[in-house]
This record gives sequence, structure tokens and C-alpha cells, in this order.
Amino acid sequence: MRDATEMDLTYQRESYPDLTPADFVDVLVRSTLAERRPVDDPGAILGMLEKADVIITARDGGRLVGISRALSDFQFCTYLSDLAVDVAYQRRGIGRELIRLTHEAAGPKTTLILLAAPKAREYYPHIGMQFHDSCWIIPRR
Repeated sequence: MRDATEMDLTYQRESYPDLTPADFVDVLVRSTLAERRPVDDPGAILGMLEKADVIITARDGGRLVGISRALSDFQFCTYLSDLAVDVAYQRRGIGRELIRLTHEAAGPKTTLILLAAPKAREYYPHIGMQFHDSCWIIPRR
């Protein structure tokens, strides 16, 4: 991996099939988010890419190093389901920029919502996101 001064980062909106399930799983693994995603279920991974409303990627010289994947109605709410940045590229502003571009693509009038991974709980307040204490889930079966 190159240092920050040598990075050739590009951000863009992408979608399946140009963004492949293999590339998606690879960056999930390199970010540690794979621990909480169905990476061993190709059908689920494919569906996650096909049904996403907004996917923003960060690439360094073409290599996928970060991704955000969101579901949105483009009017009221946007659920940022996945935010993954390769561990070797973290602490360089990539996650913050992926969030900004995702919210911009979904519409700044939407409320951006995400559930933080346990390891990332301290990250989100650092970049200006507000804590909200009322979330309920029915776990995936």
C-alpha cells in the first residue's frame, strides 16, 4: 500500500454488475465488517448489491478501498447499511467522505441513519453525527 501522499483516490457512484460481489466481499473482509455480514452467502451478497439505492466507492488506483451502501426513499430517510474502509486506509478521511457523498446522492433533506458496528461507535460522533438512543431491531434469521 502507498502512503497518503501517493494515494490516487477516486470516489464514484457505482452499481452491480460493474461493482462485483467479489470486490464487495473483499473490501468487507479488509475492513473487518465481514464479521457482521453474510459473506458466505453469495445470494445475499448479490441481493445486497442489486437492491441498494446508493453505492459510493473509494478506489486507490482502481483498487476498491472503501464503500458505502445505502437504502433510501430520496425524500425523508436514508439508511446507511454498510460503511467499510480497508483497515490499511483508515484514519485518512475516506469514511467521512463516503458518508458525505452518500448523503448528497440520497438527498440532503433525508435523515441519514446508521447502526454503528461495535468497533466504530466512537468514530461517528468524531465526524459530527448525532447519537440517537431509540433503535429496535428484529435480528436476521
